[in-house]
Amino acid sequence: MKGFIEESEKFHKNVLKLDCETEIKQICDFIKEQTLILRRDGVVLGHSGGIDSALCAELCVRALGKNRVLGLILPEKESSPLSKEYAVKHCQKLAIETIIQNITPTLEAFGTYRKRDEVIKTIFPEYNSNYKLKISLPPDLLSNDSMNFYRLTIQNDQGTQKTKRLNKDELKNIFAAVNSKQRTRMINLYYYAEKMNYLVCGTTNRTEFIQGFFVKFGDGGVDIEPIAHLYKTQVVQLAKYMNVMEDIIHRIPTADTYSLDVSDQEIYFRVPYEKLDLLLYAWGKKIPINEICEVMNLNEKQVKRALKDIERKHNLTDHLRKSPPSLLNSNFQE
Repeated sequence: MKGFIEESEKFHKNVLKLDCETEIKQICDFIKEQTLILRRDGVVLGHSGGIDSALCAELCVRALGKNRVLGLILPEKESSPLSKEYAVKHCQKLAIETIIQNITPTLEAFGTYRKRDEVIKTIFPEYNSNYKLKISLPPDLLSNDSMNFYRLTIQNDQGTQKTKRLNKDELKNIFAAVNSKQRTRMINLYYYAEKMNYLVCGTTNRTEFIQGFFVKFGDGGVDIEPIAHLYKTQVVQLAKYMNVMEDIIHRIPTADTYSLDVSDQEIYFRVPYEKLDLLLYAWGKKIPINEICEVMNLNEKQVKRALKDIERKHNLTDHLRKSPPSLLNSNFQE
C-alpha cells in the first residue's frame, strides 16, 4: 500500500510506520477526486474533538482549502465538555466555517434518554437523572480470558459506583436507544451537506472498520471515508505530522456516548491500540502465530485469544460493511 515505509517484508514492530508526506498526498488526491466525481462543492464533517475527526479536517482543508470545509460540532447533554472545547479550538485553528448544533432536544423528543433509563431502572431501581453511567467490557483481553460480557456502571452524585453484568436483552435495549445519538448526528450532517451541495466526510479508521466499531447509518452513514485504510496508530502518526493540537492527540480515545468517561478500549477493543493494530495487521496478513509471539513478546495463548476475538468481532459485524442485500443482481432482474 502506498504511504507505508518499505523496511522489510517481514512482520516487525515498525511495520505500520508511514511515509507521512506520501500518505497525505494520496488521501488529499482521493478527497479532491471524489468531490469532483460526485460534483460537490465541498465537504462537511462532524468534529467530535477527537483525533480521527481532527485529522480528517486537516486533510480536507489541505485538499480543498478552508473555504470549502464545514465543521459541524454536535454535542448533547451527556457529552464531555472537552469534546466541544477541543473541536471549537481545532476548527478555529483551521479557520473553517463552524456550526455548533446541540442535539439534546432531538434526542429527548425521540426518547433516547427515557428509553435507555427505563432499562437501567429495572437493573438499578434507585437510578435517576442525577446519576452518571457507562457500559464497559472486562479489561485487558491479553491477560484475562474472560468472555465479552458487558457491564453497566452507575455513579451517584457522591461518586459511589455500582456495577452489574447486562444480559442480552438489557444490552440490546440500551444500545438501540444510545445508537440514536450517532444517527441523529448523521441527519444533521446530511442536512447541511444537501443544503450546501457538500460531501459528508466520514472519520472511521481501519481499526474501527475491521472490528465494526461504528453505527450503521450513524457515523457509518457518510459519502467518503478518507482514513478507513489507516490503523489508529497511523492516524496518530499523521496527526502529529500535520500539527493537530496536542490536547487532541493525547486525549484518550472515546466514543463520548455515556456520561461517565469510558475509553474505546474499555467499551469495545479490550487491547491497547499499540498492540491491537499490530495484531489486526498480523491477522489480516495471516502471519504465523510463532512470529507474532516473537515480535510482540506475547505467548501463544495471548495471541490465539486476541486473534479469536478479532475474528469474532469481524464476522459479527460483517453486515455493517456491506450494502443492503437486494435482488438487483439476481436472475429475476429484467
